[in-house]
Amino acid sequence: MTITHPGKCLRPHTLVFILILFSGTGQGQMKKSMVSPLKYELVNDWPKLPDGYVLSQPGGIGVDTGQHIFVFHRPGRKWTLLNDEFPDSLISSNTILMLDRESGKILNSWGADLFIMPHGLTVDKDNNIWVTDVGLHQVFKFSHEGKLLMKLGKAKVPGRDSLHFNRPTDVAVAEDGSFYVSDGYRNSRVIKFSKTGKYLFEWGKKGDQPGEFNIPHAIDRDDQGNIYVADRENSRIQEFDANGKFLRQWKEASFAKMYSVAIDKENQQIFAVDYLILLDSIIKGSNLLGFDSEGHLSLQMGRAGSYQGPICRYHDLAIDNAGNIYIGDILGNRVQKFRKVSR
Repeated sequence: MTITHPGKCLRPHTLVFILILFSGTGQGQMKKSMVSPLKYELVNDWPKLPDGYVLSQPGGIGVDTGQHIFVFHRPGRKWTLLNDEFPDSLISSNTILMLDRESGKILNSWGADLFIMPHGLTVDKDNNIWVTDVGLHQVFKFSHEGKLLMKLGKAKVPGRDSLHFNRPTDVAVAEDGSFYVSDGYRNSRVIKFSKTGKYLFEWGKKGDQPGEFNIPHAIDRDDQGNIYVADRENSRIQEFDANGKFLRQWKEASFAKMYSVAIDKENQQIFAVDYLILLDSIIKGSNLLGFDSEGHLSLQMGRAGSYQGPICRYHDLAIDNAGNIYIGDILGNRVQKFRKVSR
């Protein structure tokens, strides 16, 4: 059953969603299965920010081992068009927020005078914070409290080699501390580095064939070491092994520009968000997509749902250990929390 709706996301009040699970291949027509439905509800008044606090575009979302929610946003900055030129100056306000998962209150913030245009954020198993800046063309690794531990790329110098990025988008970290960078808006490649930041190898070029990308916009890793890339302009997710060998892609006619992908390791599910805009001006909004461990579509809600609310442009998402989903909307400058409800 397909329910269409003109690009709406959710009103800021509690709703319960019945998510019908499907079986399929990730390509072609999905078929309804007999698996019991999942339920989520939108959490009211989350996050609880201080009076007068203005949240800017939340580019990156992550969760640490203590289940705090990290948000990487752009105070005083707005990125609207793909080829916009960025300011030359650093953002003077704190760009990284740590939120309490229950109340949504700000517990800590840092990141002032470090970034030009924040983009992706990842928290590794040791609670290090990894971020990318598309304005500086750099990747950063910080301690949990904000101490700089590693910096890759040359500030404000784009390039395509082992020392340069061109608007890098996201980071995925392996168990041994090595990491993958999706690079990005203008290079259409994925690069693997050692734990110490040594260049190891890369794959990808611009295109729409398996192993090619048209803006690898986000990246994540599962417990088997496989790599998932949100191939934005190709409207698909691609899966690779740890060495960059193509395994499969997930693509449906209903999928729009694929902005992010995240692994729910507790429940062995994959979630993604997309964004649909027609003729570069008619905004239809985003869907939240879910897949089971076999790649079958298990969730599709947002503009394809029956709920009312403002149009959203979902940019990134993260999942906590209870299965709750946190999504950053760069159109409405908000973060939404969807609580997983027991069956």
